Amino acid sequence: MKPIFSGLLLAALAAMPLCAQEYVREFDVSPAKSVRMPLPGDSINFMGHPFTEKELLKSTVSLDDAGQDVWQRLQADTAGYVALQSLAEGRCFYLLKTDLRSERFLRGTLKVSSPARFEVWVNGVSKQSKTSVEDSLSLVRPASVALRLEPEKDYEIVVKVLVEAGAKCQPTVRCQLEKEKEFEQVAWRCQPGMLRRFALANTAYGPRANRVKMSPNGRYLVLTRTNTYNSKRYRTVYELIETQSGKRLMSVPDNAEWMPRTNRLYYTVTGERSRNLMQLDPATGEESLVRADIPDGHFTYAPTEEYLVYSLHDEGEKVEGPLKRMLMPDDRIPGSRGSSQIAIYDLSSGVLEQLTYGSHGAWLNDISADGRRLLCISSRQEITKHPYNFSTLFEIDLQTLKADTLVADEGYLNQAAYSPDGQQLLLLGSPEAFGGIGKNCGNLPIANDFDTQAFLMNRSDRKITPITRDFHPTVSLLQWNRTDGCIYFKTTDRDCQHIYRYAPRDHKFEMLPLSEEVISSFAVADDAPNMAAYVGGGNYTIGVAYLYDGKKRSSRLLANPFGPTLERIQLGKMEEWNFTAADGTEITGQICLPPDFDPARKYPLIVYYYGGTTPTTRGLYSPYSAQLFAAHDYVVYVIQPSGAIGFGQEFSARHVNAWGDWTADEIIEGTRKFCEAHPFVDASRVGCIGASYGGFMTQYLQTKTDIFAAAVSHAGISNVTSYWGEGYWGYSYNSVAAARSYPWTRPELFTQHGSLFNADKIHTPLLLLHGTADTNVPIGESIQLYNALKILGRPVEFITVDGENHHILEEQKREQWHKSIMAWFARWLQDSPQWWNDLYPERHW
Repeated sequence: MKPIFSGLLLAALAAMPLCAQEYVREFDVSPAKSVRMPLPGDSINFMGHPFTEKELLKSTVSLDDAGQDVWQRLQADTAGYVALQSLAEGRCFYLLKTDLRSERFLRGTLKVSSPARFEVWVNGVSKQSKTSVEDSLSLVRPASVALRLEPEKDYEIVVKVLVEAGAKCQPTVRCQLEKEKEFEQVAWRCQPGMLRRFALANTAYGPRANRVKMSPNGRYLVLTRTNTYNSKRYRTVYELIETQSGKRLMSVPDNAEWMPRTNRLYYTVTGERSRNLMQLDPATGEESLVRADIPDGHFTYAPTEEYLVYSLHDEGEKVEGPLKRMLMPDDRIPGSRGSSQIAIYDLSSGVLEQLTYGSHGAWLNDISADGRRLLCISSRQEITKHPYNFSTLFEIDLQTLKADTLVADEGYLNQAAYSPDGQQLLLLGSPEAFGGIGKNCGNLPIANDFDTQAFLMNRSDRKITPITRDFHPTVSLLQWNRTDGCIYFKTTDRDCQHIYRYAPRDHKFEMLPLSEEVISSFAVADDAPNMAAYVGGGNYTIGVAYLYDGKKRSSRLLANPFGPTLERIQLGKMEEWNFTAADGTEITGQICLPPDFDPARKYPLIVYYYGGTTPTTRGLYSPYSAQLFAAHDYVVYVIQPSGAIGFGQEFSARHVNAWGDWTADEIIEGTRKFCEAHPFVDASRVGCIGASYGGFMTQYLQTKTDIFAAAVSHAGISNVTSYWGEGYWGYSYNSVAAARSYPWTRPELFTQHGSLFNADKIHTPLLLLHGTADTNVPIGESIQLYNALKILGRPVEFITVDGENHHILEEQKREQWHKSIMAWFARWLQDSPQWWNDLYPERHW
């Protein structure tokens, strides 16, 4: 291959970080891309303008074709110039590409010099063009591009150079970064192909596997994969795969599901009047009509494949006029007066028959294997009695259309399912269900209702037996397999999500040895239980699909769409770090180190903890991922304090009637011990962050300690009493967090455990963030504390996110929200206030 540069002008330099250096020393340069002048029909266009070489500069050239062509790594000479090959004839483009990163927020100017015409692109956006040609380097004047570099964010710089035959001056390019005076000490790096840092976009965007659905015989599966480009653009494909070979056979409709027994896919398509129910034989690829014009709505296919069970939604009474009389606390929630009812659609006759009716909703839980019985739950509210909502489990005999009540008015029942032989029922509910027979929370009087337990009921004598009483993970049902007779559970198992198999005959749980720590989707074949598929991730992976062989107890990779992206990202090392609290409890956690960790340095620390009672799950999908903070040169400590589910009932019960007592003390103790155990942590620069209940905890912590130099609370609760009354689920969440306690019976629980009534104790710089449309934790929770701290003259900032609810979902708002958090920490933990001041210039009221 002919070289594209002149050796006479280059002095080879080793690749190096550019801190004090001003010049970009290295580029990846594309092969020459030939371009020709257009064939003129006339000498000028209709505007009277001739086509000149500078118009060629506007030609579209792919900036990301490194995988198509062989690019060369070129180094600049001592004056900072990279020289390109002159042309004997014609014209061509060269692309010069490098990556740029600043350690702190930096403003400056990128000055690009060349005697040739060029265009400068930053992160795929054209920023500046130079359309003139000079005959000598002495005549060249640089083109300037203003740069605003956010810390540890990756910027791709591309210079598109138009080289023309006959040019009197050899084409050369020089890039120089000129920093503004106040940023002269900020270090920056520039190198082609530099490994990137983990960014907010990586948590939500990019290709990944989502879900697996296994055929009953285990020979086929449907794999769902989504490539999300941004908040509005994505592409989802549903692939039919042969499990033995891993061969992808075809794409299937997005609503395709497996028939219960016949190993065919069913789905609906648009019909003449409504929807047509179709089926597909994966062995032949043949599509056939099952029934034309079935009713709209969600349905479940019966095991016998003779009928469909529909869930019908009744919107209920519509309030007319500007005034509304509230009937119950939940009546202000949209749709609260609606109800769900059950109907059956016979596929042979085409008749839809409604089975339940009334003001109380009814939901299908399961269908018996012979198709004769439906297992259903109805719910009613009794607001004067804890826990306010009560469920009745009943069975409908489809031949007699009679209902048999199996469990009446149980306040802690969530779900039910038949055993394959129909002789037993699996029930899921709170440890407090069925008189507390599954309760195992030590000396604590009330269990955590979110710590879901499993029970077995004999249909013959209605005897109920708890099966997870001594099993620490929190469970949710995946399947009761009809072939091996085992129950498959997805669990919250500390900070992981594992799959467990329970054998009712020997009363044993077994964790499946899967290849990922957090399983998001799992499917086992009904008739071949040794064949399964799953999707999972962990500290270093996300959205990876596997096939699982139960006999060999091994996994085979099926798809890792996001893997190539992660290979270009430098992640920080993560490992467990646990400590024993003062009361003897082991408190687990994880440490995440910065990607370029140097044990000789002193790093600021960020502490993160759970929201609600769900532990902080391992993974890369969260906007609070430890890798996001570590990418900004922080050590991160993720702690799992008392109150979280997945650690056993005694541990989770510490959440009840405590409102932070155990949790706050353990976070403070753990943070101190963490700093003592890690000499590379600067104990004077420790920040903390949390959201929702974690936001409450951020605020509450500042009333109890001064160990934090900065704190961030998103959607936090400052006044438990106002949250109890105003949040959509405030009083019902408190039926767990403050079970059987009320503001008038235990006022100290609702006042002294919040930050508002202890605001005078807060001295830590505190950032409050809140969506203006938050219905879970109303924005007033941040308003109250902000007002109090402003009156007290304490360092506080309050950022509202217009139109967003409890989670910040809209892409641009989410990006600005994240930048605000990182700029706040940079200001207080890294002595770098410029980013915050750039986002929010000082204003005087």
